[in-house]
Amino acid sequence: MLSKLLALLLCALLLPAAAVAQLRQIPDSARRGSIVHVQGAIVEIDGERMRLSAGAQIRSRDNLFIVPMSLPRGALVKYTRDGSGQIHRVWVLTPEEADAPDKKPE
Repeated sequence: MLSKLLALLLCALLLPAAAVAQLRQIPDSARRGSIVHVQGAIVEIDGERMRLSAGAQIRSRDNLFIVPMSLPRGALVKYTRDGSGQIHRVWVLTPEEADAPDKKPE
């Protein structure tokens, strides 16, 4: 009985560490920019107004989905576009991700 309790306790202690260790997978082809929500599905990245695609996903620094209105003003992001040139995926960068150099797509 004691060994089962110890095993359960060990699992409970290791699971949060595994969750923290998960890294976001931002594609190498993602572009870097500073974003501002303008209105509705319109954002401005580095001074250029762009439209979010119908299925656009925006992820916060905590990797949670957020709505465009929740974007921190002027946040540094990486983003990808869909086939029609609309913004499709956005990742608000953590300080560590912002400091890391961009990888060149192969």
